[in-house]
Amino acid sequence: MKVVVAHNRYRSELPSGENVIVDLEMAQLEAAGVTVLPFLRSSDDIPSLSAAQKVLLPISPIWAPSAQKDLARLLREQRPDVLHLHNPYPLLSPWVVRTAHAHGVPVVQTVHNYRQVCAPGLYFRDGHACHECRGKAFALPAIKHKCYRGSTAQSAIMATTLAVHRSTWRSVDRYIALTEAIAGHLRDYGITDRQITVKPNAVEDPGPPPMVAGDGLLFAARLSPEKGLGLLLDAWRRHPDGSLGRLRIAGDGELRGLAEQVAAERADIEYLGPMDRMGVRAALRTSAMVAVPSTWHDVLPTAIIEALANGRPVLGSNLGGIPYLIDTAGFAVPPTVDDWAAALPDALKAAPTLTDVARRRYLDTFHPDVVTTQLLAVYDSLRRP
Repeated sequence: MKVVVAHNRYRSELPSGENVIVDLEMAQLEAAGVTVLPFLRSSDDIPSLSAAQKVLLPISPIWAPSAQKDLARLLREQRPDVLHLHNPYPLLSPWVVRTAHAHGVPVVQTVHNYRQVCAPGLYFRDGHACHECRGKAFALPAIKHKCYRGSTAQSAIMATTLAVHRSTWRSVDRYIALTEAIAGHLRDYGITDRQITVKPNAVEDPGPPPMVAGDGLLFAARLSPEKGLGLLLDAWRRHPDGSLGRLRIAGDGELRGLAEQVAAERADIEYLGPMDRMGVRAALRTSAMVAVPSTWHDVLPTAIIEALANGRPVLGSNLGGIPYLIDTAGFAVPPTVDDWAAALPDALKAAPTLTDVARRRYLDTFHPDVVTTQLLAVYDSLRRP
């Protein structure tokens, strides 16, 4: 079986769980005997584009002509069984769906966010959940609020892209919804049940967790407002210094200054800085529990799957796919400072008793052997006779 994996990689300066998942999934498919044909672009390459390419950059989310030309050549030469799309923005464009269909290749898309409806894909702006564009033929509120990168012009381009490609998205042969909540989001958009398969992501198996439980709490994520670092810190500081053990913070982003500040103020908070996956894994295994205090409807945070794989329970917000991921391997609470401040002592006390539960949750639901089998079944169902 031949599969084209199409993905526009997010900027490396902004840690992306989606980039990680795409890389892992390609490796898992190759291990299963699939011929993977990567069709990748990277937002890191934008500054080095030629002058002519930069002129066309504003329309790339809508069309991206050079990407279509390159994809058409790949499809003619390799004759793949399916194209699997992840993120198309900004250098691929949803037009890759039309290009694939023009060459008789069915398309699968994994839905990692809410980008069919919401310009930034988060249903989040100005520190709170926002659904103003849901159900609208044209996402005018996104322009009004400068939702895409704080720019009226770029928000207008994304709003136009969403309107132009409404029929494109509805033509996708099969959507992979990472949770039932995402399946509901797609149905609300007009996607039929026949086009939807619910299947989570997987991470590779790091092996059995340490026999000795770790200490304290780990927050490992992009340091941006929607990830909830401010909420977590406000809740943590309601307890005396040292009474909860140690809070470790790993990551980088616009709230780095806040992380550095609180680490300087309290002896029980440590800022680890930006870390690669192996560094985060080591920090996971020395911690008792992982915190995911998202204030947006986070679809399927990779940080939780990594925690479960390493036998670490999770204290998370009860939004998006977080409660589904945690199940009985931790606690899901409302994303308020009061609720988190109340939950922290009991959650950390219970954490050592949930190590085996967390590991079993991973093995049963998020292990590559389980998830890759589900993905191959999706591909098989779409292969041409």
